[in-house]
Amino acid sequence: MKNYYTLLLVLMCAYFGNAQQDAQYTQYMYNTQVINPGYIGSKEALSFGLLYRSQWVGFDGAPKTATFTVSKPFGELKQSSLGLSLVMDKIGPSTETNLVVDYSYSLILSEEGRLSFGVKAGVDLLNVDYTKLNIYDSNDVQFSDNLESKLQPQLGAGVYYNTNKLYLGLSVPNLLNSKHYNSENLDDINADAYAIDRLHYFFIAGYVASISDEVKFKPATMLKFVSGSPLQVDLSGNFLINDKFTIGASYRWDAAISAMAGFQINNKMFIGMGYDFQTTDVEDYSDGSFEIFLKFDVFEKIEKILTPRFF
Repeated sequence: MKNYYTLLLVLMCAYFGNAQQDAQYTQYMYNTQVINPGYIGSKEALSFGLLYRSQWVGFDGAPKTATFTVSKPFGELKQSSLGLSLVMDKIGPSTETNLVVDYSYSLILSEEGRLSFGVKAGVDLLNVDYTKLNIYDSNDVQFSDNLESKLQPQLGAGVYYNTNKLYLGLSVPNLLNSKHYNSENLDDINADAYAIDRLHYFFIAGYVASISDEVKFKPATMLKFVSGSPLQVDLSGNFLINDKFTIGASYRWDAAISAMAGFQINNKMFIGMGYDFQTTDVEDYSDGSFEIFLKFDVFEKIEKILTPRFF
């Protein structure tokens, strides 16, 4: 039997300690609302998004993440947008559910350029079931009581600039240093147990370059910085063929190489998936990671799609 639990405990320490705590996504360019509320200011219709990620397939207790997003512009010039984001992240014995409301206000800088300022506010609910761990000392008081429905507020902000072929974004999804739990003082059983959520800074950028009438190239990048953790760099490139088929690859610095593919079913619906091959020792314990997502736009009857959405 693989040493699942030993590695899981190491991962748990990294996940709830000083390392990156937010869920990661290979196809971040299609799930932008979760990390940047300003993104919804670029949408032209009622939009829905669904994403499911299973990380380190075959590894007992590995992270699994599901997200749901919805947003809609309103007002005569559609400068304001309102949205909702739901993220459920499960790793080992813990399940974290995040529900926030997103709001964005946009400045129309030119016929194509738009600068959107967004905020997000909501709650984070954490549950930890220690009975799912293979604990060395079953009498350890640090694991005697499960963590049930630990509720914390969330407040985030972001700015997003886009044209029909370019986007840039900078955001912090949660500006609050919320405390969860931690075994900081093992000798004092009465000490408050907590861990602090670190601020996550995201920078994203993407561009659409026309190679021919049938083929477009879409490079993108995401930089994520978390205090106490190395800078995470994601680089990707997708080819869009006949505005229908998308195929490409990405690289997460010192972590994974990914393949991505998607299909524009019609003007309203886009579906895609991605697969990660880990370039770290974790690959020895798993069969990689995969994502699948669906985007759906509901246009009003009077609206016309003048240009296709590339991101």
